Amino acid sequence: MSRKHGVTVRDILKTCREDEIEFVDFKFVDLFGGLQHITFSTRALDEGSFARGVNFDGSSVRGFQSISESDLVLKPDPSTLFRDPFYDDPTVSLICDIMDPNGYKPYARDPRGVAKRAERLLQSLGLAETASVGVELEFYLFGDVRFEQSINHGYYFIDSEAAHHLGSETPERLHRPRAKSGYFAAPPRDTGHNLRGKIIKLMEMAGLEPELHHHEVGAAGQHEIGFRHAPLLQSADNSIKFKYIVKNTAARYSRIATFMPKPLLKQAGSGMHTNISLWRGSENLFYENGKYADLSDLAVHFVGGLLKHAPAVCAFSAPTTNSYRRLVPGYEAPTILVYSQRNRSACIRVPFTGANPKTKRIEFRSPDPSCNPYLSLAAIICAGLDGIRNKIEPPSPVDENIYKFATSEHGRLLQATPSSLTESLDALENDYEFLTRDSVFSEGLIDTWLRVKREQEVEYLSYRPHPTEFELYFDA
Repeated sequence: MSRKHGVTVRDILKTCREDEIEFVDFKFVDLFGGLQHITFSTRALDEGSFARGVNFDGSSVRGFQSISESDLVLKPDPSTLFRDPFYDDPTVSLICDIMDPNGYKPYARDPRGVAKRAERLLQSLGLAETASVGVELEFYLFGDVRFEQSINHGYYFIDSEAAHHLGSETPERLHRPRAKSGYFAAPPRDTGHNLRGKIIKLMEMAGLEPELHHHEVGAAGQHEIGFRHAPLLQSADNSIKFKYIVKNTAARYSRIATFMPKPLLKQAGSGMHTNISLWRGSENLFYENGKYADLSDLAVHFVGGLLKHAPAVCAFSAPTTNSYRRLVPGYEAPTILVYSQRNRSACIRVPFTGANPKTKRIEFRSPDPSCNPYLSLAAIICAGLDGIRNKIEPPSPVDENIYKFATSEHGRLLQATPSSLTESLDALENDYEFLTRDSVFSEGLIDTWLRVKREQEVEYLSYRPHPTEFELYFDA
């Protein structure tokens, strides 16, 4: 049972009857990407329930309503229907849009609605019909994770059967990869192969089109499963399904999956490399033979806009304090805002795809999988479209090791990604007109994002003693 456009509510109810489905699960994400759900008996739903939607308390969801204006409406999208494999009783799931009951209009802070508006903006400008987006979500699998923060103590402990250096050494760990040497590791060093295979089978049930899987660079159980690109909104939906399936499958097999960008010191961080191209019909508008990296002028201007606004975009694409433990030199996590062909040290890479115009794309490497994909992808598209509309020229491409180039006389003039969440939030506060100009993002959404991130994450962390501070300063 996979995503199909043109699916109607009547089709869903018919499927539920024929397949003896007992429950329907309505899923949505809060402002910060956390997955929420509510489950209904199929006997309680009819066509009107789908058409009207169902009410819920928006004041109990992070980043949404105040208690004095709490009512919101979940309206399921029939095209997102999939058979949910994680419930004992037969259940189908759908992803929902959020509506404001005052006038029954799209809710301004619904992340999925933001992605929809970004798609409509692209089409309304007449620049392209479709943004094709492919995301690569890396993750770690651990066997034991413990952490706590209290007044008089704070710690975390992570262990993994895949790790050579974590926890106690045992004979079976002698065949585990060492730090930063896990890329494409084969069994027995790759302990996650079979579990990734099980994840892929469940993804296919949910309508994703997985294409490959492998062990990633991070030695202590870092993994990647690649799935097929799709239009912007569908790609964001698929990212939500991806994380849901990975986490639940891992739990089923007594493993813990995390999309935290940098869970381990001196190991590779987990990114969400985002591949983008713009299309009109069957024509890839990013391709022009003979230009640098075969990129068209339109693609170069898209790159120019994305690089110009990247510090602000990072507030949505690298949205946690931990994101900036990943965005440091030396781990294929780019920090210098340039573009380059084939070069993984560039913030924007142009993958080598040969002479096939249909595969030409850019890869924005700064995002990580802690982001809300609806907001991250929408912000990226808005930044790129601003570049096209204003013909913004990016800095000249750099085809050498950018970590070394950045220390040269010319390299020191280049702009870098923010070094902290505080810097990215400040950048967003000073540069958000490209997001709000066409009402893709509302100012209320951005104000709420800035306030919650500063108060509940930046300040929350800054007040607390860090274990390393005891190492450095306890004997002062």
